Amino acid sequence: MAHIIVVGNEKGGAGKSTVAMHVATALSRMGYRVGTLDLDLRQQSMARYLANRAATMQRHGLNLPTPLYRELPEVDQGSLSPGENLFDRRLSQAVAALEAETDFIVIDCPGSHTRLSQVAHTLADTLITPLNDSFVDFDLLAHVDGETGKIEGPSVYSEMVWNARKLRAQAGLRPIDWVVVRNRLGAQAMHNKKKMEAALNDLSRRIGFRLAPGFNERVIFRELFPRGLTLLDLRDVGVIGQMNISNVAARQELRELLKGLNLPGVTVNI
Repeated sequence: MAHIIVVGNEKGGAGKSTVAMHVATALSRMGYRVGTLDLDLRQQSMARYLANRAATMQRHGLNLPTPLYRELPEVDQGSLSPGENLFDRRLSQAVAALEAETDFIVIDCPGSHTRLSQVAHTLADTLITPLNDSFVDFDLLAHVDGETGKIEGPSVYSEMVWNARKLRAQAGLRPIDWVVVRNRLGAQAMHNKKKMEAALNDLSRRIGFRLAPGFNERVIFRELFPRGLTLLDLRDVGVIGQMNISNVAARQELRELLKGLNLPGVTVNI
């Protein structure tokens, strides 16, 4: 069966789609069969990225390693069993179809609580939660006393992950490997970064996630989106001039992220 990677949290702007795009494309470049689903039915950043990629390849006659993309199938409401949820059926059918032809399925979730996102978390073998270096984002994981910095308890998103873990345990499935990725970091080593690191290390032991390095804040990620490209594609498209020191460092960040995910059977060689 395909290994399912879910990229999610319940806040927009954390870099979920950027992480999902790069992980899916990097795995494709390493020779794995990768399928993708975009559960943000309104914004569809992942879907747009892959459409842009297809257009770039057609325009320039390129054949870049590219993950499969599938839309959620339409389902006749009359075919549902009593009490069955329409979105549950659409997601399960999409995953089942991709599992037959892929090694990995990367699911990009919306930055809000939806039924699709909730169900996707129960399917996750690996859950990646990108998190900005801010206590605004941290509040999704846990409530913190503003005066003492003491963690008072889990917050809404952590509780959803906990419920997903319980459902998987009841179904006899392997536990979710939850990886929180510190994303869009600033270049300067500020006091806030140290406080965030200490708080995340404390929380990781209490609610059971691992920490992995993410991406620093870089303009190149936004610049490549309209062409559906990643940093790994620049040499293939003949854009050697864009491989400055910052972009080389970003490629290394992607390597470290993939190593930190510790996906089964994957040797990072990009």
